[in-house]
Amino acid sequence: MENAKVVIENRKARHDYHILETYEAGMELKGTEVKSLRSGKANLKDSHAHVENGELYIFNMHISPYEQGNRFNVDPVRRRKLLMHKKEIMRLLGKTKEKGLTLVPLRVYFTRGKVKIELALAQGKKLFDKREAAAEKSAKRDIEISLKERMR
Repeated sequence: MENAKVVIENRKARHDYHILETYEAGMELKGTEVKSLRSGKANLKDSHAHVENGELYIFNMHISPYEQGNRFNVDPVRRRKLLMHKKEIMRLLGKTKEKGLTLVPLRVYFTRGKVKIELALAQGKKLFDKREAAAEKSAKRDIEISLKERMR
């Protein structure tokens, strides 16, 4: 994804889910939403995607109203349509139905002036998985610190 300007990132998703596959999708937005995104006023916390009637939508994504938008502003947490090929959408629908997987947004970015969203096919982590990951991270940090001290 060269020339991509990342607007927002969902770092908590990598902590709460095992990421299996990632997909890129376009977003159908109103003009004031794009301006608000360009200024970085959005939030992916607690957002997720679903397939409804053969179309892909993102829910609970918050895009703050644009200050100069007045009457053209829309609901900040409305559902937004995601743009993907029909074949990909049907494939995602099948995977989320049978295996208990979910679609989680990882980040929103601009590519060649277009708003794109990176979706992940993810499986929820259990509490012990989260503890394990935290322990590994802590151990790596301790090793790096001890190596730096030895080099001095």
